[in-house]
Amino acid sequence: MQNEDKRLLSADYRRMFVAMSFLVAAFNFADRAVLAVLAQPIKRDLGLTDFQLGILQGVAFAFLYAILGLPIGRLAERVSRVRIISAAVIFWSVMTAACGLIGSFAQLLLCRVGVGMGEAGAQPATSSLVSDHFPRERRASIMSLIFLGSPAGTFLGALVGGWVAAHWGWRMAFFALGIPGILVGILVLLVLREPRRGLADNAPREPSPPPNFRAFLRVVGRKRGLLFVILGGSMAGFGMTAISQFLAVYLARMYDLPVQQAGSLYGAISAIALTAGLVGGSFGTDWLSRRGDPRWPAWGAAIGLAIAPFLYWIAFNTQSMLWGSVMLCLSGGTLLIFYGPTLGMIQNLLEPRMRATGAALFAILYTIFGSGLGPTAVGWLSDHYATAVFTGGDYLAQCHGGRAALAAAKGALDPCAIAATYGVKSGLMTAVCIFFLASVCYLLAARTLRQDFYVVGEEKA
Repeated sequence: MQNEDKRLLSADYRRMFVAMSFLVAAFNFADRAVLAVLAQPIKRDLGLTDFQLGILQGVAFAFLYAILGLPIGRLAERVSRVRIISAAVIFWSVMTAACGLIGSFAQLLLCRVGVGMGEAGAQPATSSLVSDHFPRERRASIMSLIFLGSPAGTFLGALVGGWVAAHWGWRMAFFALGIPGILVGILVLLVLREPRRGLADNAPREPSPPPNFRAFLRVVGRKRGLLFVILGGSMAGFGMTAISQFLAVYLARMYDLPVQQAGSLYGAISAIALTAGLVGGSFGTDWLSRRGDPRWPAWGAAIGLAIAPFLYWIAFNTQSMLWGSVMLCLSGGTLLIFYGPTLGMIQNLLEPRMRATGAALFAILYTIFGSGLGPTAVGWLSDHYATAVFTGGDYLAQCHGGRAALAAAKGALDPCAIAATYGVKSGLMTAVCIFFLASVCYLLAARTLRQDFYVVGEEKA
């Protein structure tokens, strides 16, 4: 083994790689969380409906992410993944800062499209790098450590976004998170190095061209376990992203909270749930796989997804803010069991030169179903359910532009507030039903998982 390979597999370098990847993930999710926290004041200032909020947090983010994700994943099979990550972080951070300059729904829509374009490049390249630095039995755990940046980033985005918005307005909150992200992108380029493909698998040093996309699709079609893992994770993303993007709105309406308090509570709930789910799911299923059956990553994901809807239904029907928050933490932690094992299984099922493409395919479907359709569907459902129960006439005409978030004085709630609270709660309760279908996909994946795992030399078979 050459000196450079030894250095890239050394404990010191791998710790630095994980730390930098954690930081990238943190700013990735901070830039997502800040819009979720600022949704209510943005809705009020720009005169938006919940459906438009759903588009901003859903389709706008997912549109070019879905278009560019696969080409970027294919590019990551050929060129430096470190440079791809650096460029992606810088671009999405610039577009996040630009959100503070907008003056209309259309302008904000374009900025969120730009954020999605940037974030399309980070996850596939990061997942591929993890597979070159760590052996198969550690990849889910390492991915969970990296994606602990998501609760940290969500908490950071919620806390900073809410605090800055309360003191200087919601526009300044986008600058407060976008500008530091640019510095992180530069730091990635300065400290990380590109490893050779298949380094941790002890693959042959001779470079081989990446298989074409048709060959990749044949592998996906042949490995049914991989196909069902990708489908299950994408469905789970629908409900998870819908909850994430509308949870701050739900808390503000349900408990009549100002933006800073709703943002802080949202950040705390998200951080606790994400941390518990990522750590418990990844380390737990890795531990069970080493000591028992290698199908535990799929089984663990299936169990968590089957239980999560029942816990969410309880949480959304709890009137106490304390117990509602506790149940939301428990629900989210149970749901998030699937995420780390999913990323690990995708890497473990593919040969080194297909791993970025596999991660990109998952990211695209996850983004379309999750980031794209999830929040958009909940926004539409929220307006639909609110219209059905509104007693003051035409809900969208009477409550358009944010009156739904305000309670009337003297103890009686404004009919707009009553309808809006019912709408977002019912929309979220409907969205979590998709977790049952995702659970079935993971159970189907488990049936062929053992024979589908990649072994060195398989690509030549």
